[in-house]
Parts: sequence; structure tokens; C-alpha cells
Amino acid sequence: MNEEGNSLDLTGQWQGQYSYYRNKAAVPFSATINENGSWLDGLVEEVGTAGDAKGKPIAATLQGRRTGRSVTWLKIYHGNFRLYDSVQYRGEVSEDGQEIEGQWVIHGNSGGRFLMVRQAGKAAARRKKVSVSIPGS
Repeated sequence: MNEEGNSLDLTGQWQGQYSYYRNKAAVPFSATINENGSWLDGLVEEVGTAGDAKGKPIAATLQGRRTGRSVTWLKIYHGNFRLYDSVQYRGEVSEDGQEIEGQWVIHGNSGGRFLMVRQAGKAAARRKKVSVSIPGS
């Protein structure tokens, strides 16, 4: 484990999944995150699930910030895939810095939940699933 001051440094390899509120099928992805002075940047890779990207490997750039255990970032997809543009993420880092869980939204139109686990935390990812229930429903 890192020293206390760096225990939440998000730099590293992550495995994750995201789900749409209306669709319970989770989409797996991997991410490489770099944190420098609480600023985040990185690369996200996944396989497209819709439109002209369906079944194709696609990548996106991640840029954002961590403030305490709260994180926000913007994911901007590379390439010219019609249904893939930018996605806003907001989440919370677990106390031990091994998981990030939260919500994502595309231009206020659609959204869902996500969960990311550090590479070393694969066992925890298998035990925990992304919740896709809509609050109040």
C-alpha cells in the first residue's frame, strides 16, 4: 500500500464495466490512469456495442480531477463513430483506493452506472456488480 498521503493516487491499470439505466447488460472496459497533483488523464479501451462501432475496438481519452475521494472526468472517444462522442463521469473512490464507482451521462440524454477496480483487485470486481436500478423506481 502507498504511504498515507498517496493512498488514493489513481495512477495505474484499471478494469471496469458500465451499464445503461435501461439496459442491464454491462460493457467491460480497461483504463490506464495517470494522476498528477490530483489531475487525471488516461486512455480507455473497450469494444463498441452500437452503430458503426459495434464489435470494433475503440479508444477514448480520459481527462479530469480527483478531489479527496470524489472524481470527475470527461471521456472523449477517438475516431468518427456516429454514436460515440463524449461522456461525463462522476464517482467516488473507495477508502482503500482500489475501486471507483459512480454514474455517467451523455449530454444529459442517457446515462448509467460504472465500476472500476485496480488490476490487483480483480477478485473484488468479481464479487461486486454494477447496480443498474433507477432511484425511485
